[in-house]
Amino acid sequence: MSNNSTLDAVLQKLDEGLDGALHRLMALLRIPSISTDPAHAGDVRAAAEWLRDELAGLGFQAAVRDTAGHPMVVARSQPGGARPLLFYGHYDVQPVDPLSLWDSPPFEPRIEDTADGKVIRARGASDDKGQLMTFIEAFRAWREVHGELPSDLILLLEGEEESGSPSLRPFLHENADELRASLAMICDTELFGGTRPAIVTQLRGLVGEEVVIRGADRDLHSGLFGGLAANPIMVLSQALAALKDADGRVTLPGFYDGVDDLTPELRRDWESLGFDAGAMLGRVGLSDPIGEKGRMPVEMAWNRPTAEINGITGGYTGEGFKTVLPAEARAKVSFRLTGRQDPAKIRAAFRDYVRGFLPADCSVEFHEHGGSPASVMDISDPAFAAARRALGEEWGQEAAFIGSGGSIPIAGDFKTILGMDSMLVGFARDDDRIHSPNEKYDIRSFAKGARSWARILAALR
Repeated sequence: MSNNSTLDAVLQKLDEGLDGALHRLMALLRIPSISTDPAHAGDVRAAAEWLRDELAGLGFQAAVRDTAGHPMVVARSQPGGARPLLFYGHYDVQPVDPLSLWDSPPFEPRIEDTADGKVIRARGASDDKGQLMTFIEAFRAWREVHGELPSDLILLLEGEEESGSPSLRPFLHENADELRASLAMICDTELFGGTRPAIVTQLRGLVGEEVVIRGADRDLHSGLFGGLAANPIMVLSQALAALKDADGRVTLPGFYDGVDDLTPELRRDWESLGFDAGAMLGRVGLSDPIGEKGRMPVEMAWNRPTAEINGITGGYTGEGFKTVLPAEARAKVSFRLTGRQDPAKIRAAFRDYVRGFLPADCSVEFHEHGGSPASVMDISDPAFAAARRALGEEWGQEAAFIGSGGSIPIAGDFKTILGMDSMLVGFARDDDRIHSPNEKYDIRSFAKGARSWARILAALR
């Protein structure tokens, strides 16, 4: 049987087995594997064990591997002469709050019709359970047609991605020889514009910080102490408001050290993509892009660093009104990094900056929430061109080489710890409501995602 006919048989097997694949995905989605909540530690392990059993049933040597936190799932096919590939995904999910905004229970997945077609609705449907199941289903169909799995495949499925991956780097260091391959395949990204296949070739890095400013030893009456005592919310607000200037640039000293402008070639490529910022914002109820003056919207989203306030609390926030000067104010702030920005230097600069706003009666403490540099892939590897052709065959249009404004630290860890680049191919859509109530995954994306991985496997064997 020719290579083309065997690939066609695999694709046909995927089409015929779509209902079964959706049934398996729904079983995984029912497990509330929220990694940030200790109350769900047992559920996270249950998801790991479900995946282990599923992979073992396909012929992988699969195991749940304990860490200091939530477990990893590691699976291998038989060694052979083919190029070794590592596939990465994560099986943990974000919390579901606020639960009242969900139209149906988040861990009771259901298929529903929408104006854009059928979707599967549940927490984790798109990020990342639906995505990781695309390559597992591709492996299943391959085995059913060929009678065996492709050789030299390694799967690493993580249970802590949504809580900062605290165990991942130690695990990679401790198991480097076992996990090292020639290329990592990561399925945790999006289609471009919702319809065009894409390979992400660069990612922004990330620095997360929580700031706590304290003043008096108790909340104070704002009539008796207002205008006299330091107000931690005011202090914090002043510092946060000054993080960006009128032109949208971050004001931290040295913040732009290591930030590179687009090359003329990359600028032309990105301009040709037709990135529509207004349409993207329109899908979330906005219309006007903001950011650095003089920059293209796609450049601001993929190739420029930024600072964002992710949450702020302090004082009385309950029903009614309470006139107090709060004793404490908190904020969570994140920085997306590009180029050669150093996460440690950005963190230190931010802490020094906040201290500069403190009056004598206030103190500050900081809590670190992850840090990783930006990643840029070497697309001269022939695998990128082969995957681009395979994706084009499946989707009917050439796959785009794009950047991503998000941060996937594992790509940088694979490079620095295991010495290999990553190919990031995903099939989510920008309206999938990941991390939000009513998360969904388009069933066409799920089906074509599995077919895409089958094509890529065939192209790289």
